[in-house]
Amino acid sequence: MHRDETAAEIRHDVAARRFESETGGHVAVLDYERADGEIALTHTFVPPELRGRGLAERLVRAALDFARREKLRVNPVCSYVATFLQRHPELAKPGEE
Repeated sequence: MHRDETAAEIRHDVAARRFESETGGHVAVLDYERADGEIALTHTFVPPELRGRGLAERLVRAALDFARREKLRVNPVCSYVATFLQRHPELAKPGEE
């Protein structure tokens, strides 16, 4: 694990409806759709060059933090997000706190 790569900033691009992190010219993303009090987390992608460094988890946690602040129900459409929430059930319903 490389310290500079794991510390990459997570940005929320509201217009593109995604959370993203750029490192070394490569961009990791978590795409979402938002409607009717719900956020559907639809797709997570981390380039092969950045895998194994925890970026996908950091993207999901950023999206869940956003959902919590906005009081949104989370719909884990993406298989990575669904698996993450099964492993961390305490984070599964952030909009209902």
